[in-house]
Amino acid sequence: MGESTGRWRDLDKLLLRPGNIVSPNFEPGTELRDDLQTYARVLVVGAGGLGCELLKDLALSGFRNIDVIDMDRIEVSNLNRQFLFRLQDVGKPKADVAAMRVMERVSGVNIIPHFCRIEDKDLDFYSNFTIIALGLDSIEARSYINGVACSFLEYDSDDNPCEETIKPMVDGGTEGFKGHARVILPGKTPCFECTIWLFPPQVKFPLCTLAETPRTAAHCIEYAHLIKWDEVTTKSSFQFCFCHSSSACSHMLLIMYILFQVHSGKSFDADDPEHMQWVYSEAVKRAELFGIPGVTYSLTQVY
Repeated sequence: MGESTGRWRDLDKLLLRPGNIVSPNFEPGTELRDDLQTYARVLVVGAGGLGCELLKDLALSGFRNIDVIDMDRIEVSNLNRQFLFRLQDVGKPKADVAAMRVMERVSGVNIIPHFCRIEDKDLDFYSNFTIIALGLDSIEARSYINGVACSFLEYDSDDNPCEETIKPMVDGGTEGFKGHARVILPGKTPCFECTIWLFPPQVKFPLCTLAETPRTAAHCIEYAHLIKWDEVTTKSSFQFCFCHSSSACSHMLLIMYILFQVHSGKSFDADDPEHMQWVYSEAVKRAELFGIPGVTYSLTQVY
């Protein structure tokens, strides 16, 4: 069985014929697949729910030179949807494990992982890629990559974007049962900042981001509200129980706490000034720990 009727059969159906959703400059031909596999270098930003799918799909589509960048480590809560990870991977960098798993399953692909923040890489790093695919969970991170891609854009004397300086981005995102996917061609299509008003204010954040890798003032405030408040009230309740129970009862209460995370302290009341002040103080401590500016009392009241 020839290669065109085997592994790359479906890919060739896209590359060997024209269509109504391709660029006017698209020229179908047998050499396109070879060019994709030899010259194209793709950067996947994020190795979470979308990133795992992107890495798998790119590798199975014939892309051989892929990089992936992610600053997070694997948590138990990731395992139900991020299929490249296993229980024994908890605590390891997502980028490292995702790259390893795809290379184990797909022959011929080379994936280079980068366990760091996207801001840690300079412009020269991003200039090496043909395409940037985003699997991010925040508007701030998307805006940053959008700015990087747009910074490479150059124009000719007629004020038209030079084709060789256009860095295509494939942007995708999910929240609950909602999602979106689009291709951004800087200089030709609206960029991310042009359409940022279409996004509703983000009011829900992944718990793994709040607990491990906060990046904004909102993350610090939500950490104090959702995690720190429950942690303190729950501990207070159980410490009281431990002090007034036999050792056997205390042991049982501890098991219940671990298994069910029973929370029996005061409920947070946004209308209580003391509660708001406590959350604000804890958010400030969190922000100082990670060097994040922008935590104010008025912003705390919003969240």
